[in-house]
Amino acid sequence: MTDEVGVNLQADDFTLFGVARAFEQDTAVLARRWRELQAAAHPDRFATDGAVAQRLAMQWAVRINEAYQRLKDPVKRASLLCEMNGFAIDAERNTAMPAQFLMYQMEWREALDEVADLAALEALEDEVLAERRKAEAALGQLLDQKGDYAAAAQQVRALMFVAKFARELDARAERFGR
Repeated sequence: MTDEVGVNLQADDFTLFGVARAFEQDTAVLARRWRELQAAAHPDRFATDGAVAQRLAMQWAVRINEAYQRLKDPVKRASLLCEMNGFAIDAERNTAMPAQFLMYQMEWREALDEVADLAALEALEDEVLAERRKAEAALGQLLDQKGDYAAAAQQVRALMFVAKFARELDARAERFGR
């Protein structure tokens, strides 16, 4: 189903937003396109068109929001690309990650157990953020340059751990009063 501005509820997220099926995305372009699509599909535009048109507009708005949430988040975007190319992330049952990352994971857990103050915690946060940036750059190469979706799926699982660990660091920081 398509509206007068080309919103297709069946299109994949990249097609819906009119961007390349690639990991590297310009977040400003995504945000601008989200605003354009939301403006075109906003239920208020269809207020005089009856309940069916408003319900359809609401479906469009929800679909657009869901796509935007996936496209703007590097891990969700990479997961989508992997899945579109036959490599499901399936993080609940498949925990395969790059070997080097498993070492970081163990070291970070030990470091978190030993954190005694906010300065030590912030140092660990900096280390984790630096590794996240390196992992995202590697993910971009795996997806966009190499087309290695199997390795990318492992990298996605690693980044999912980093995101979870970062939330744990934030929770610990709150205990230190930050």
